Amino acid sequence: MTGAEAGAAAGSGAGPGSGPGSGRGAARTAGVRTAVAPYAPPARTGRAESVRALAARALSARALPGFARPRAAHTSTAALRDLRERHGGAPVLVRGPSGPVLVILDPQDMRRFYAEPAGVLAPDPCAPGGERRRLGAEVLAAGTPVHPSHGPFLAALAEEARPLTATGTLRIATARRAVARAGRRIVLGDAAAGDEELAGWLRRLRGEGDAMGPRPTRARAVRAVQERATARIARYAAHAEPHTLAGLARRASAGPDDLAGQAYRWLRAMDTVPATLLRTLLLLGAHPGEQEAAGAEARAGGGGPGELPRLRACVRETLRLYPVVPDLLRVTRAATEWRGVRYPAGTSVLLPALFHQRDPEHVPAAHAFVPCRWSDRGADRDIRMAPFGHGAGRCPGDQLGLLVTAALCSEVLRGHRVTGTRPVLDPLGPLPATLDPQGIRLTLTRR
Repeated sequence: MTGAEAGAAAGSGAGPGSGPGSGRGAARTAGVRTAVAPYAPPARTGRAESVRALAARALSARALPGFARPRAAHTSTAALRDLRERHGGAPVLVRGPSGPVLVILDPQDMRRFYAEPAGVLAPDPCAPGGERRRLGAEVLAAGTPVHPSHGPFLAALAEEARPLTATGTLRIATARRAVARAGRRIVLGDAAAGDEELAGWLRRLRGEGDAMGPRPTRARAVRAVQERATARIARYAAHAEPHTLAGLARRASAGPDDLAGQAYRWLRAMDTVPATLLRTLLLLGAHPGEQEAAGAEARAGGGGPGELPRLRACVRETLRLYPVVPDLLRVTRAATEWRGVRYPAGTSVLLPALFHQRDPEHVPAAHAFVPCRWSDRGADRDIRMAPFGHGAGRCPGDQLGLLVTAALCSEVLRGHRVTGTRPVLDPLGPLPATLDPQGIRLTLTRR
């Protein structure tokens, strides 16, 4: 979850009363609407209900980046399901610290959420837009399954993946180091691969390691580290090989500031790969049949360089179960109507994507690892499952992310099996709501 999403999802208190879509109360509200106003009042949670729902949401938001609090995630899911039942699936308005938040609880509203243009529902204000988004989509080859630079990218991934299998035990720290080196090569070129000083600056900006001193000096320290990292990235980007992301952006006439800013965002995006890599291998370790099929594809090449359709399906399924961004946030640019209720401009609209992707009322085998569901041609457009989003807000780097993660899985499984895992998962029972990558330990055995 981004900082904006976490902030919108946290809070306490709400207005009293209940709105349309909640049984007999809905009929009374409908009568008032006809007699008094052209629009119904919004569905609101009662104070106790709001506190429970938003407190659960806030706890889950803190847990999800590390997936370390299963009880919080379970509580959040129960609270959202209860809200949907109480209000007949209608969007529910709750009060957050920055203003009202409209929570989307039903698939029919999800479809509209994804379909609305940016002029109606603006994406996260921290996300790049306009020309920057166009440049990013061009450089990342959005919508293209195999990136045009796949040759050097796959070579870099193969070389940097060697430490993953060097000791017979794989944990998150090893995965992070390997992916960070590969990411710097893909984004900035081979010269940046061994720059551990830059790696340390980026870790500090992610909040790892020391807290940069007391609170009054922390903002200055962050700015200083940000400036050093940006300047270093800009130097690499200015001389990056043509096949790298920075080289492609330079050829697309990106200015120096845009080039450094884009490269920084791409490096940050690579940070999401290690946790997904370990979760995918953990799930394959718990499902031997799937693991053997994925290993066979890795040894055969999967049809073509970078394609690996079975492993890509495994990664997608992992992201359905444990998404990088569990909640999506939009902001209305103008007064907007949802189910006959008008909401003012500036209303935050929250889609709890994780809740919907693991909703047993609408997703078959919602809590099971079923990669074959992604072999259906329509699965990528199924709004119930959105690891990368849909519509205008879809992540432009989805295909490159799949290529990178599937290729790393392939490098591990080509010559090794996952023969032991911690935690131990029950392949026949529902999978846990959370998986903390810090606690994942994989035992690898040579084939």
